[in-house]
Amino acid sequence: MAIVSKPLATPDTFTVAIIGGGIGGLAMALSLATQVPSLRNITVYEQAPAYKEIGAGIGIGVNAGRILKRYGVFDAANAISGDRNGIHRSLRRWDNGDEIVSVSAMDDEESNGGVRQLSVHRAEFLQVLYEHIRDTTCAKLETNKKAVEIVDDPKGGKATVHFADGTSTSADLVIACDGIHSNVRRQLSKASDLMPRYSGRVCYRGLLPMAAVAEDWPYDSFAISWLGPDRHFLVFPISQNKTLNVVAFVSKSESELGDLKESWSSTAPRSEVEAEFAGWEETVQRVVRSMEPNPGKWKLNDRELLDQWVYLGGKVVLSGDAAHAMLPHQGSGAGHAIEDSFVMGQAVKAFFENPAAGLETYMKLYQETRLPRAQKAQLTSRQAGDVYEMQGPEFAGLVFEQRLQVIHDKFKDRMTWVWGHDLEADFNATRTRLGL
Repeated sequence: MAIVSKPLATPDTFTVAIIGGGIGGLAMALSLATQVPSLRNITVYEQAPAYKEIGAGIGIGVNAGRILKRYGVFDAANAISGDRNGIHRSLRRWDNGDEIVSVSAMDDEESNGGVRQLSVHRAEFLQVLYEHIRDTTCAKLETNKKAVEIVDDPKGGKATVHFADGTSTSADLVIACDGIHSNVRRQLSKASDLMPRYSGRVCYRGLLPMAAVAEDWPYDSFAISWLGPDRHFLVFPISQNKTLNVVAFVSKSESELGDLKESWSSTAPRSEVEAEFAGWEETVQRVVRSMEPNPGKWKLNDRELLDQWVYLGGKVVLSGDAAHAMLPHQGSGAGHAIEDSFVMGQAVKAFFENPAAGLETYMKLYQETRLPRAQKAQLTSRQAGDVYEMQGPEFAGLVFEQRLQVIHDKFKDRMTWVWGHDLEADFNATRTRLGL
């Protein structure tokens, strides 16, 4: 009997299912549509009834900004951004506001291809991505589709996604962008799943009108982080400088948390924040007094590193927080999800140039390119939280002023590796190393 070979994959028939319609999922759709324009069967499946974000402000560094420019959405994102006045974050003493070190945003537009660092409201930024996809029809957008199981279909060569509403879909490639609580990761990684562990900190979150504190603001930028032992207090501007994003971190033992969860919906009375930051510099006090009566309160959990992102013979791949959830202390989580999307687009494009090598080969190329850098971000984000609050062996036995010098030295060039990186060089070097 004659052996019938399977036809090689082509973009016009290849199907992609993206699980999760947050920032990472929509950026993934834009990347694939931009880098492989003939790939027209891209569908995003969002579990909620609408494409929307909860939460507050996020930062997007120039490295991710350059990617957004390639996707055609940087200008719209820039239009909703706050302005940090060229400063990523000015680190200051908790007690008198004196500067420890200011970290440049590295956003000279001429040297960065016409982009700057962005400070955006999550919901407004998601709307930018959503509207671009909707208006260009480069991908289909589904709602009320919560993925509950993925099944391999060896005969058909696809993976089948089953949804909570009883429906299912099959695709050549399933990309899980379903976040920190990813159902896809939980199913496929099994014993390796990223069980949350308490990081040792809680954070209070809030938004307030800039007009409430802008008068007599004593600093050159609204991007400030006040640092003290076991606490730090961060603000930065979003929404065209109409809104100030506030995140206050406090180290606590887990026994003090009660039933507090890792949830955007948990709140605490403002008086609790006032008590935690009593005696801090007057600008901090003004910001706290201007917060809403019940700001958000969030248990910060950490995850161990996950070394496998590719499953079912390359048909299912993890991305963004599903692959490498990180603590917020470097403000680069969204940027790394955008980086994932770019490298995935490069990998899929390369696959169609040599489909005989198989999809799994190129999904492993994506993983091999992104995993070392993403895991470095996870580890350094963890370390940054300790340094902000003067914790760890390098601070042992030091008086306060000596601790400030340690912080200065650790942060003056800390973000260069994040923003000044060449992702294409990464991808090409990994491709060469793997003989592709």
